[in-house]
Amino acid sequence: MRETLEVDVLVVGGGPAGLSAALRLSQVAAAAGEPLVIAVLEKAREPGGHSLSGAILDPSALADLVPDYVERGAPLGTPVESDQVYVLSEHGHLALPIVPPPLRNHGNHIVSLNHLVRWLSTQVEAHDVNLFTGFAGQDVLFDGDRVVGVRTGDRGRDREGHERPGFEPGVDILAKVTIFCDGVRGNLTKQLMRRLALGLGREPQQFSLGIKELWRIPEGRFPAGHVAHTLGYPLRHEEFGGAFLYGMADQQLALGLVVGLDYQDPRFDPHDAFNRLKRHPLVADLLAGGELLRYGAKALPEGGWHTIPRCHMDGALIAGDAAGFLNSVRLKGIHLAMRSGMLAAETACAAVRAGDTSSGGLHAYQAAIDASAIRDELYPVRNVHQAFAHGLLPGLAFAGAAMVTGGGWFGERLPGHAGHHRMRTVASYYGVSGAAPLALPAPPPPDRVTTFDTVTGVHHSGTAHREDQPSHLLVHTEVCHSICGEEYGHPCTRFCPASVYEIVDDGAGGRRLQVHASNCVHCKTCDIMDPYAVITWVPPEGGDGPQYNGM
Repeated sequence: MRETLEVDVLVVGGGPAGLSAALRLSQVAAAAGEPLVIAVLEKAREPGGHSLSGAILDPSALADLVPDYVERGAPLGTPVESDQVYVLSEHGHLALPIVPPPLRNHGNHIVSLNHLVRWLSTQVEAHDVNLFTGFAGQDVLFDGDRVVGVRTGDRGRDREGHERPGFEPGVDILAKVTIFCDGVRGNLTKQLMRRLALGLGREPQQFSLGIKELWRIPEGRFPAGHVAHTLGYPLRHEEFGGAFLYGMADQQLALGLVVGLDYQDPRFDPHDAFNRLKRHPLVADLLAGGELLRYGAKALPEGGWHTIPRCHMDGALIAGDAAGFLNSVRLKGIHLAMRSGMLAAETACAAVRAGDTSSGGLHAYQAAIDASAIRDELYPVRNVHQAFAHGLLPGLAFAGAAMVTGGGWFGERLPGHAGHHRMRTVASYYGVSGAAPLALPAPPPPDRVTTFDTVTGVHHSGTAHREDQPSHLLVHTEVCHSICGEEYGHPCTRFCPASVYEIVDDGAGGRRLQVHASNCVHCKTCDIMDPYAVITWVPPEGGDGPQYNGM
């Protein structure tokens, strides 16, 4: 028998957006003297377990949400003391004499998003909000086209989907308003987008993949509070992205590479590019004698203002990365996620009190976003990511001009394209069949000192899944076994940063796709970048996945 729980407002996702929404809901309701029953669903087994970012925090939204956040012990990490931008060639580097304004971080903090989210969860629980960790939202519940809540995933099914001893069906959580904060490429937000056409009239969302490692390096190697960003190598001019190095306390260094998931080369491997970055003299000298502590990967919604869908509908709102509130020019999204969650909370609270939770009653959310610091920040850079589709130099030129012109173009929008549509076939890119061997130089094998394979990375991500459960990576057609090798050379075996996908002998003289779902770090790259769009990521059993302690 499936249980049902009724609340006033349900928040799906316990990251910065979701917890900010829950906390602001409780604050507004308490100020009005009309308490609300609020619940938060979080798929990680503990708050912050799946939270990953670079991360530099702009504290502006936090200051509005919790004005005495310093006194309350917010884990602010290390204040930024200095910034530097480098242009890398294969063997050298050039420091820019001036740091571009968007990359100046005075007043910001280098933080662990995992620690920040855990702290936010304590603030939420202190306001009597029901925080349910280890529960993944599996399906949106509808009454017609009205969202009425969410069904959580079943527990205790075997690999074939049969009920095991101790099976527990998911719970239906019904709400007057549901706020979806299920992260980048959220499975529930995808259901809303598909059913309610929320992206109609918008540009397609564009994504990047961020790969991050946390290191402990010898003392004095990289000062705490120093922030460095890089352009160029290991990426080519046709590829969007760059690297970051953030100096933290206790000789820790956050090192990462962000790669646009709109590259053309079907044989490009983001993790191999990350290893090439670590072999660069500038980075290799920093890591020498150091120790790898943690690893993680996450997709980022970088399309900008014109890719944000309609975020209000009958009975529901969307906030945070699920909607695409991220500034790819400043390389920041935590504060925007928090602010969007706060605005969603204020709108939801007012709608519940007014007894009108229709799309019309919740339309005030869009007006609030348009009047907020979110639009002030995102609108002037609305076309920048799209400009990088024409290459690094045109993209940089457009980004620089945007700071003067406010992002204008010959028309309001610079058109964009879904990243997986930009991947070219092997025949188109290399002039040979995808099944034919290419005379490409093999990358050096990982030395397991500063460079590692993806399986080692998965180990350092703390990822754990119960093996005997249905795969949460759904491959919908047989193209992997037939035309993918010929056309694209099986790119899933390269774009996944966790060795989930492998092409193996099928025992009958052919080849088949083997999915190692237990390796998955929940980055969503496969859901985004498969050229046929036949892979769907859905949540595994609640509580499973990475454990990004300190990340």
